Amino acid sequence: MSNIGLIIEERSRDIGDFLVGRLIPFRKKRMIGPFIFIDHMGPTQLGPERYMDVDQHPHIGLATLTYMLEGELMHADSIGTEQRIAPGSVNWMVAGKGVSHTERTPDDLRNGRRFTAHGYQIWVALPKAFEMMSPEFHHIEATALPSWSDGAAQFKLIAGEGFGKKSSVPTHSPLFMIEVKTTASYELVIEDQLKGEIGICIVSGQIQACEQVIEKGNIVVSKVEDTCAVRIAANTHLLLFGGQPLPEARHIYWNFVSSDPDRIEAAKSAWASKTFPMMADDRSYVPLPGN
Repeated sequence: MSNIGLIIEERSRDIGDFLVGRLIPFRKKRMIGPFIFIDHMGPTQLGPERYMDVDQHPHIGLATLTYMLEGELMHADSIGTEQRIAPGSVNWMVAGKGVSHTERTPDDLRNGRRFTAHGYQIWVALPKAFEMMSPEFHHIEATALPSWSDGAAQFKLIAGEGFGKKSSVPTHSPLFMIEVKTTASYELVIEDQLKGEIGICIVSGQIQACEQVIEKGNIVVSKVEDTCAVRIAANTHLLLFGGQPLPEARHIYWNFVSSDPDRIEAAKSAWASKTFPMMADDRSYVPLPGN
């Protein structure tokens, strides 16, 4: 998805072992492991007056991870993919040296009824060695993702490795993304279970960390490897994410991410001149910001 107008206003603060903010990037933390952008889509009601229609736009240097909680989307891209995504499954698009795509409400849902769309669009910066790889697309059904229970908590490993398990999403660097849902109060033990930087995205409910209560809509970022205890309230829904940080800084402009700013300039020029890889059967076009 394009990030035009979608980043929620920054509200960052420091509470001890953690930083708390509204999604990423925010002022004190530009990336969490290789994760460079998280957009919370909805929840919003769609129906006869409006649908989800993100026109053709480009990416370089990253992989997009789409994860829906409610509603469905149809993905199409310049390498010929057409893939519907339902709640709990994963669309993983590796942009590499350049790909264009759209995301739209499926035709059969444009039937006059109202429905809820709710999900996350996530960008993972690619390691330097993979930034110029050929684009790829992978779809993983919800039933193919590892899931398990521990007391009052239900876990699903969306991508990467954690808690001794590995997802089939073909990532390119050490990372993790895990969904957690609780039915009663639960103490989350992260130590020795996750490697690298750790973020906690509170979808609904609340957690208590370092004697502070953090409500839904915030991301909590651990500043240390051995975090203070995290107590998850009953009926709370979380996304844990992070991993090993990349050794080089990343530059970001609009939908382009790269360790080399010259590659971003080249991508901007190619998109403006429409020499960027384009979709064969879609004439929609999101212009560069300001154009």
